[in-house]
Amino acid sequence: MTETSATRRDDRAHVFHSWSAQAHLDPVDIVSADGSHFTDADGKRYLDFSSQLVNVNIGYQHPAVVAAIQEQAARLCTIQPSFANDQRSAAARMIVERAGGHFAKVFFTNGGADANENAIRLARLHTGRGKVLAMYRSYHGATAGAIALTGDPRRWPSEPGIPGVVHFWGPYPYRSAFHSSTPEEETERALQHLRDTLMVEGPRTVAAVILETVVGTNGILIPPPGYLAGVRAVCDEFGIVMIADEVMSGFARCGEWFAIQRWNVQPDLITFAKGVNSGYVPLGGVVISDTVASTFDERVYPGGLTYSGHPLACAAAVASMTVFEEEGLLDHVRGFDDYIGKRLDVLVDRHPSVGEVRGLGAFWAIELVRDRDTREPLVPFNATAADSAPMNAFAAACKDRGLWPFTHANRTHIVPPCTISHEDLDEGIAIIDDALTVADRYVDGGP
Repeated sequence: MTETSATRRDDRAHVFHSWSAQAHLDPVDIVSADGSHFTDADGKRYLDFSSQLVNVNIGYQHPAVVAAIQEQAARLCTIQPSFANDQRSAAARMIVERAGGHFAKVFFTNGGADANENAIRLARLHTGRGKVLAMYRSYHGATAGAIALTGDPRRWPSEPGIPGVVHFWGPYPYRSAFHSSTPEEETERALQHLRDTLMVEGPRTVAAVILETVVGTNGILIPPPGYLAGVRAVCDEFGIVMIADEVMSGFARCGEWFAIQRWNVQPDLITFAKGVNSGYVPLGGVVISDTVASTFDERVYPGGLTYSGHPLACAAAVASMTVFEEEGLLDHVRGFDDYIGKRLDVLVDRHPSVGEVRGLGAFWAIELVRDRDTREPLVPFNATAADSAPMNAFAAACKDRGLWPFTHANRTHIVPPCTISHEDLDEGIAIIDDALTVADRYVDGGP
C-alpha cells in the first residue's frame, strides 16, 4: 500500500472533519507547499486563492518564520502562561505598538473563536451588563459563545445558544436591508437601525457591539463611509464596548496591521488570529484598551488557557510581523486596491453571472447572480446540496485548471496570500475568467 493510500485510508477511518457529512468526504491529500502554491500527493500543483482559510497571509513555508519556530523549539518548546517568556512578551509589545492609540495589553488565545469568547467576557465584566449585539451577516467562530454571536445559518444547529446575544442588520449596499440607493444612505439607515435595536433592547443592558471590520466569509462587505465612526459614536454615547473582530481582516489582509485603521476608528477591543503568524502554529488573541485592561488591575480576570501565548506560536508571530515590515508587505497589499480591482472590474463586462465585484487589499469578492437586474443569487440563501450545483461546477472548473478557490454561498472570494506576486495574480484571475463561463450557463433560465 502506497503512502498516499495509507493517508487516505487513515483519514477516512479516523479523522472527523469539521462542517462536513463524513460519508461524503473525499479530501485532497496535500504533501507540500511553497509561496502561493501547494501540491497534492499526485503531484498536481495549485495556485492558492483561498490562503487555506484566509489565514496564510505570509505565504507557505516562509524561511524566516520556519527558522524562528525551529530556533524556539530547540531552546524552549513550551511554558505555561503564568511565567514570563521573551517571545510572548515581544509578540504582545509588537501587537500593541501596531494597534496604536489607547491599546495596552494582549490576552493570547489559541485562535479566533476563543478570542471572541474572551472579548465578550471582558466586555461583560467591564460593563457589568449582559447583552451583546452582533450582525446577522457575520461569522465569529464555532465554540459555544462564538457560534451564538455568528449571524449566518451555521449557528442554527447549535441553538439555543448562550443568553444575551441580539442580532441586527449591518450595511450591505448591494443587497440593502434598508432599501438604500447610495452608500451614504446605507450608512445613515444602518446606524438608525442599530439605534432602534438598542432602543428596544435597552442600551444600558448592552455590554458590547461586536462586528467584523470588513465582513469576511459572509461576503467581503466593505463598510460604507462613516459607518464604523457612527458605531463608535453610538457605543460612546451609551457606554458600550466596541469589539472589532479582525480574525480574518487583520495583519496585512486589508493593507493595514488592523483593517479598522483604514477608517481611523479605535474600538475598545480587537480580536485577531489567522494572519498574525499565518497559522504556522495556532495563535489568536484580544488587544485590550487601557480602560478595559485597568478593570482587572485589582480584580481577577476569570479566564485562561493552557496554551495562552505558546512560545512557538509567539515566535512565529514575532518573525511574521518582522517580515511584514522588512519586505514592505503592507504597501504591497495596498497596491492591490488598484491592481486587483481593475482586473476584476473587467470580469463584470465579460460575464453576465457577475453581479458585483468589491474589496480592498488582498480581500475581494465576486458575487454571482442568475439575473443582474433582479440580483437573484446564483444559488439561494443557505442552499441545499442540490441547489449548490452551479457554485460547485464553478469551483470544480477552477480546480481542474490548477486554482484553489474560496467559495461561499453565491460568491467566490479572491483572498490569496498577501505575498502573492502580480504574475501569480494575473494567472489566477485568468483562470477565474475562464471558469466563470461555467457560471454564465446558469444565467437567464439556464440549468
